Amino acid sequence: MSEDQSRRVALKVSIAGQTHDITFDELTLSNNLGLEALVTLLVEKGIFKPDELQGMMDRIRRDRYRGSEDIKE
Repeated sequence: MSEDQSRRVALKVSIAGQTHDITFDELTLSNNLGLEALVTLLVEKGIFKPDELQGMMDRIRRDRYRGSEDIKE
């Protein structure tokens, strides 16, 4: 990925009168961190087991995404 692509702005946030550019990379990393924290908490609290999550992800992939059988894990 070129430097230009990694700096593509996904959104702009204004805080206390200052505007900050949020890149797609930063947004993706932030979303990933939040999801990882949420899943870890739910597993630690016994709400579900990791294999149940994987099973649900597999089911959703089959149900919603055509050609998912071609995706290599």
